[in-house]
Amino acid sequence: MVPHDGAAARAGHLAGVANFGPGTLAGVRDLGDIGFGWDANPNIVRIIQHALFCKGYWGANSYGGYGTVTTEAVKEMRSDMGLPEGGTGTSGGQVTPKIFKALLTMDAYIILGGGRQEVREIQRWLNGRYWTKPNYFIGPCDGHFSRDVQQALMKALQYEMNVPGPNGNFGPGTEAGLKRNPQSVGSTGPVTQLFHAACIFNEPVPGAPAGVGFRDDYTSATATFVRKFQEFSALPVTGEGDFTTWAQLLVSTGDPDRPADSCDTRFTITASRARALYEAGYRAIGRYLAEPPSSDLDKEIKDGELQNIFDASLRCFPIWQYNARDLADFTYSVGYQHGLQAHERGEHYGFNWGTVIYFAVDYDATDPEITSNIIPYFQGVQGALNSQGNRFIPGVYGSRNVCARASSEAYVSHSFVSGMSWGFSGNLGFPLPLNWAFNQIKEFEFHNGDDVFDLDRVVHRPGADFGADSINRDTTPVDDFLAYLEQVHELARSYDSSRASKLTLEWMRYPRYNDWKWRANFELVDEGFVAKCRDAGLRTSKHHNYQDPSAGVTIHVDHLCATANAYLLEGAGKGAEIELGDLGGWCGDLITFYGEWVRAEDENKDGHKYAMDRLAKSNVLTTFMLNDLVEDVDGYHIGTAVKAGANVVTEFRNLLSDGGHQSRFGRFFSERYGSTTEAVNGAVECLTGVPAAPDDAVKYAASRKGLIIQQSGTFVEPLSITQSDLRAFCQGYADTLNSLRGLEGN
Repeated sequence: MVPHDGAAARAGHLAGVANFGPGTLAGVRDLGDIGFGWDANPNIVRIIQHALFCKGYWGANSYGGYGTVTTEAVKEMRSDMGLPEGGTGTSGGQVTPKIFKALLTMDAYIILGGGRQEVREIQRWLNGRYWTKPNYFIGPCDGHFSRDVQQALMKALQYEMNVPGPNGNFGPGTEAGLKRNPQSVGSTGPVTQLFHAACIFNEPVPGAPAGVGFRDDYTSATATFVRKFQEFSALPVTGEGDFTTWAQLLVSTGDPDRPADSCDTRFTITASRARALYEAGYRAIGRYLAEPPSSDLDKEIKDGELQNIFDASLRCFPIWQYNARDLADFTYSVGYQHGLQAHERGEHYGFNWGTVIYFAVDYDATDPEITSNIIPYFQGVQGALNSQGNRFIPGVYGSRNVCARASSEAYVSHSFVSGMSWGFSGNLGFPLPLNWAFNQIKEFEFHNGDDVFDLDRVVHRPGADFGADSINRDTTPVDDFLAYLEQVHELARSYDSSRASKLTLEWMRYPRYNDWKWRANFELVDEGFVAKCRDAGLRTSKHHNYQDPSAGVTIHVDHLCATANAYLLEGAGKGAEIELGDLGGWCGDLITFYGEWVRAEDENKDGHKYAMDRLAKSNVLTTFMLNDLVEDVDGYHIGTAVKAGANVVTEFRNLLSDGGHQSRFGRFFSERYGSTTEAVNGAVECLTGVPAAPDDAVKYAASRKGLIIQQSGTFVEPLSITQSDLRAFCQGYADTLNSLRGLEGN
């Protein structure tokens, strides 16, 4: 899976900054500190002044002389960097060799769009504390965690732990230092403060409270955060900063020797190897569906091999990799062909409906390459699998950045992280993607008596995709839910056949969507029917959530059916008009998401970018994730159909078993809005307007205000936002719908 040429592959991009090499630095050092009145070389002063302008500071009124204007600009920049001004008046504002080097980078020292003030506070603290250290380079203060910031953090730890020759690499000296510095409640000092910085750089963590705080004392709040981080990272949950937790916070491999219950290999799994792997504690193995005709690695699954795996009580997660080591291996058309080939090979081996196939990006793709080639490749994969009926769900294998961006921009729902390629630029300065299922941490030789073969150790996240435990099964991931739905519907028919579909939706949304918030706008459930369901021994719908056949995300049945019930009761708007029923679906979620945006507006002023970066993703933690949008859209289709007289069971079967899910977004877009302009107008109306019916208008306005306050902490009236900014935010909603229907071929 990963490049197998040793340290060079894993060292990746650990080289120095740009082309500012030792010779250049030595020349700058020969100049000494440059400040007010310095006149040894006017061209050097001009370079400083123009560099200041490039960084957003007023560098001079006239060029070539280091006067008061230049001095004040440098003082301002030094302050933004977290450095002392260097003195009062014209005695300050010097450009030292390190500051000169920093001037010639693209680094910013003010917060940039999407940046976090807490991250900027850490960046300035690191610069201020360590900038005079010999191996420390002044880093950005833009509020963004990045490779350079990760390197600065590592060097800071190495200085504090007295590791010889601090270089930012996670080597034996750093490991030893971390093992000497475990953290727990009561720990204090600079190392503890750096531990908190590492925690902040790994936020957000599912279930963890926001804002662990950049402080130098390890409190119970820190322990709470750490427990959630450990749970998310599949580490032992202790609440303490032991070496394994330190390592997971700092480097993509984490502790490569920690327990791992999964693996992958290019070697055939015989019955003997399968038994040995199980005895060694492994429970799932990744194997290749195919390989290029030119390959001599013999990686492809062999006849009978899957049975060997299953007979040993192991699972198998299939991998697709055709070369995948160069930029040219990734285009939309290549992705489409790979999707078709992977589907054919998956069918050939008998992998069940809903199996995730991980498509590999086995090189260090940079951000521009991900944009130009990797995202289109996965869009092609999605299109191909959709054209074949979505028997298989696409996953992504690659660096943290590749996984995160493919998940966000190509709507890939499962990630297999190439964590052991710790030097990849895509693994430096990026947290684990929210949707990670597997994390590859170490390559080694596995010994099965005299039989020795290469194996990659892989950590699995409990609750995430765990591969297949059988093949040639006739069932699909939605069968259990549909059987449950029919059972509820039969009870509803025997209770009151005239309301069977309505009663079914009521039970399905119960009890979560029967509280005072729901009651303020919609009907309560029929308690008699609820009692009948309980008497029949039915469990509530949350026990019957399912994996969506197209999107691959977990669908929360109670939310989907609450949305459908709202549309059944109060109807849906058309175009830019809204009805109270919309509040139970996309409008309610968009209002809540608006509350998130205005809460973070100081750091995320660009509403369109905020929506495109965060709306309807599977790997970004928000109140409006991809599963929420799927539930809203499906709820619209089910609810409006039932309102028109359809049977709820029939409509769910049309959606989930007869291909309705393959065109859900296109149908929603055309039926609900009709055009991108109307989708934007409808989103604006959702945030600023009300339904036409007076009673509904009062209910809607009150609920909207409550949802905004719930998320932002205060009521920020959408009408108070400038029209252009609000429309840009709403354009992000419309563009998200367009992206999703584009994957369907609409």
